[in-house]
Amino acid sequence: MKKKINTSKKHQEQKRPGTEKQMKPPPETKPIYEKEEKKLTNKVAIITGGDSGIGKAIALLFAQEGANIIITYLNEQEDAKQTKKEVLNYGVECQLIKADLSKEINCKKVINKTIEKFNHIDILINNAALHWEQNSLEEITTKQLVRTFETNFYSYFWMSKYALPHMNEGSAIINSSSVTAYRGSDHLIDYAATKGAIISFTRSLAANLVEKKIRVNAVAPGPVWTPLIVSTFDEEAIETFGSDTPMKRPAMPNEIAPSYLFLATNDSSFITGQVLHPNGGEINNT
Repeated sequence: MKKKINTSKKHQEQKRPGTEKQMKPPPETKPIYEKEEKKLTNKVAIITGGDSGIGKAIALLFAQEGANIIITYLNEQEDAKQTKKEVLNYGVECQLIKADLSKEINCKKVINKTIEKFNHIDILINNAALHWEQNSLEEITTKQLVRTFETNFYSYFWMSKYALPHMNEGSAIINSSSVTAYRGSDHLIDYAATKGAIISFTRSLAANLVEKKIRVNAVAPGPVWTPLIVSTFDEEAIETFGSDTPMKRPAMPNEIAPSYLFLATNDSSFITGQVLHPNGGEINNT
């Protein structure tokens, strides 16, 4: 059983979206599965924001299950290289692509580079995200609002749009939403709005692709100990981060990754347009 995470460390000033190297304690991203079943052998998975946090945990778990991995990252070169090193330990292929996915042209380039290397795409994990804490709506600038939507929502739309021509029957798209999509957030208003948009996008795209037999689902985690947390919140917020969940703690990234694995495999062959809720026990009206 996971113990409560001791996050009562001195706050680290980091540039968004943050790096794992400075975090104390470091996020746990190594797969918690004791047995490899190779459910994704020879599959090709794109994971946006795959350099750290939940994205890294997904990359490692998928690699353990036999998938070849494409990781996109914004600017966290050191984290990305470390994640690639760990992925390669599973005997699969891994390519890093540095890209600001808030720009449509970069989303298209990621897909093109993936096809150049692997010729097809089996799994798309839309996971990249940013957020800025603001105490009121008046403090959210138009520039921040646009940047938040471009990164957190538009990139999911664009990545899916350009990936779909290269995805065959049985492929899967999995989008990262958040518990904030269901209960809101008084200090992350624009971020929560993007996560709500992702839910509607997931359900709509799932319905649109049923006949093509491509499944689209989402995961809505609760609080998770990732670099984005320490690069956003102050020391007081970090010390109490996750304590408001029924389990009284935040998750580690490797506790969230299995939800994505389930949705990526044939274990979830009759599931589309749905959302999984690894959130520490919070009940949401889904």
